[in-house]
Amino acid sequence: MADSTALRKAKTAKQDEFYTQYADIQTEINAYLEYDPDTFKGKTVLLPCDDPEWSNFTRFFAENFSALGLKKLISTSYAPDTKHEKYGVLFDWATGDIDKSRGRIFVLDRNVTGDGMINFEDIKWQYLEGDGDFRSEEVCRLRDEADVIVTNPPFSLFREFLSWIVEAGKDFLIIGNINAITYKEVFPLIMSNRMWLGESIHSGDREFGVPKEYPLDAAGWRVDEKGNRFIRVKGVRWFTNLEHGRRHQPLQLMTMADNTKYSRHKEVKGVGYRKYVNYDAIEVPFTDAIPSDYDGVMGVPISFLDKYCPEQVEIIGIGLELADMKPIKERLGKLNGGPRLYIEVEGELIRQYERILIRRRK
Repeated sequence: MADSTALRKAKTAKQDEFYTQYADIQTEINAYLEYDPDTFKGKTVLLPCDDPEWSNFTRFFAENFSALGLKKLISTSYAPDTKHEKYGVLFDWATGDIDKSRGRIFVLDRNVTGDGMINFEDIKWQYLEGDGDFRSEEVCRLRDEADVIVTNPPFSLFREFLSWIVEAGKDFLIIGNINAITYKEVFPLIMSNRMWLGESIHSGDREFGVPKEYPLDAAGWRVDEKGNRFIRVKGVRWFTNLEHGRRHQPLQLMTMADNTKYSRHKEVKGVGYRKYVNYDAIEVPFTDAIPSDYDGVMGVPISFLDKYCPEQVEIIGIGLELADMKPIKERLGKLNGGPRLYIEVEGELIRQYERILIRRRK
C-alpha cells in the first residue's frame, strides 16, 4: 500500500496513463477488419507502454491472435518505479521478489500449453535490460521488428511517442487527445495525409480504468462492484495510418443559401458566413455547415477531421500558423493566447477557437 507522501506526489504529478476499455479496442479494430480482413495477417504487433496485468490491449490481441492471423505479439511494460517517477501513477504490483527497476517484455508467438490454441495463456515474459522506456535502445529494436504499433501512450508524451513511430515508418493505431492535432509535430502528418483519425470515436468522452490510488476528481467517474475505478476523459481520439472505409465517405453538404436559410445553428441561420479579419477565408463554425458551393478557403473546427474525406476537400493549413496578427494588434493593442483567427461582430473582434483551413476539391 502506498504511503501518504507517495499519494500526494501522485496527485501533483501528470496522471495521464489510462487503461483503455476492451470494448473500445474491439470496436476500433473491427472497423479495419471490415475494410480489409487481412489488416493484421502475418504481422508482428508491438504494444509498448503496456502491461498485461492492467492493459486490455495485450488481452485483446492475445485472445484474437489466431482470428487476426498474427505472426507475433510483443508487449512491453515500464518498470513500476519508473512509472511512479515519470507519471505519478501508482501500480499495485504483486509482492515478493520483483525487480521494480526493470521493465518486462511479454511475447506470444506459438502454443506452449499444448491445448492447440494460441491465446493469453501462452504468453511468456522476462525482464528487459532497462526500465522499458520506449526511447531505450532495446525497445527501439522491438519497434524496428514490428509491423504495427498499437497502444495508449501517456498523453503528456504523445508528440514524442508519435515521432518515435513515424521515424521508423511503421503502421500504427494509438489513442490521444484531439487537441494534439494542433501540435507542430502532428498537424503536418494530417495535412500530408500520412495520418488520420480512427473510425469509432467521433465525439464525447470515453471511460478509462485507473489504479486504485488514482484520485477520482474528474468530472465523471465511477467504482464498480469489484472496486475497479474508472474516469471519463473528454476529447479522446484514435490516431492511425491504417485504412478504414469511413474516411473516404464524402459529407452530404448544403449550399451556402440553404445553410443560411435552414441551418440548425444560430451562428449561420439568418446570418450567413462571416469572413475573418486576419485571413482570407470564411468562418464555418460547425462541420455540418460547410457549404457545398463555396470555392474559397474555409475555417472549420478541428473536430471536422472526424468526417474528413481527402477526396472531397484539401487541407490548406491551420489558423495558428496562417493567421495574420498585425491587424489584430493594431485594433486590440495586445494578443490573448497567441495567433488565432478573428471575426468581427457588430464592431467587436471575436477570437475563434482553433480552425483548420480547407478548400473544396473541384
